[in-house]
Amino acid sequence: MAAGFFAILDDIAALMDDVAVTAKIAAKKTAGILGDDLAVNAEKSTGFLSSRELPVLWAITKGSLVNKLIIVPIALLLNAFFPVAIKIILVLGGFYLAYEGVEKIVEFLFHRKKEGHEVIEEVKQDDGDAEKAKVKSAVMTDFILSIEIVIIALGTVLEESITVQTLTVSIVALLATIGVYGIVAIIVRMDDAGYKLIKRAHDKGFFAGLGMVLVKSLPVIIRILSVVGTIALILVSGGIFAHNIEFLHHLLPNISSIIKEFALGLSAGLIVVAITAGGKKLISLFKR
Repeated sequence: MAAGFFAILDDIAALMDDVAVTAKIAAKKTAGILGDDLAVNAEKSTGFLSSRELPVLWAITKGSLVNKLIIVPIALLLNAFFPVAIKIILVLGGFYLAYEGVEKIVEFLFHRKKEGHEVIEEVKQDDGDAEKAKVKSAVMTDFILSIEIVIIALGTVLEESITVQTLTVSIVALLATIGVYGIVAIIVRMDDAGYKLIKRAHDKGFFAGLGMVLVKSLPVIIRILSVVGTIALILVSGGIFAHNIEFLHHLLPNISSIIKEFALGLSAGLIVVAITAGGKKLISLFKR
């Protein structure tokens, strides 16, 4: 009886060793997409009142966890019974990410900047709706990026047993959510930490200076993340197209992969933005 119990413990220990090794490999493979995920979600989690930053971030984090709970079992099932569906889902998600990135560029280049009183009026009228819309957009983007993370992680353990596959992908998915949104939480609260340091140091000495650096750095970091997040969306989408569409994978082999993926993502985004704008105009014409 005791021997059987210890044999089970040995099997569990061996399984955990296997999972630790595969999870480490999968984490390395997904490091790039996690960096993009961090840039995108940090940008999407900012721009709120200080009192709303953590509640909004928590809402996005919960949405991200739900995304993983949906994606992981579906990815495992599709990989077992209908693997071609994974590529189709990835490509469709790539178009969504490309649209998100290019729409921001179009908005920045061609839309009139709002006057201060217009912004204040908007905040008064629909602050709650704007917050919900931004959370919804962030969760949707996280969903697409989560698919990419899960598929990449799954690709590293295709030769392993279904148990190892399930545990490895689940661990990577969980670590991705905790790691990304934990870092985002630190970023968005930098200014509060800075103000506390200044207050405790009575606006004198090293800690007051450090606090001032934190306060002044946050707007710069947010602007950088906004740019990096937009570029990341386009690059991730282009990477999805290049890696999952055979023709595009072999297209222009002498060009740098980064340039190629950015061009693919930008082109796809422009197409979707044009189709969306045309569709909105048609709808508005029919409504008249």
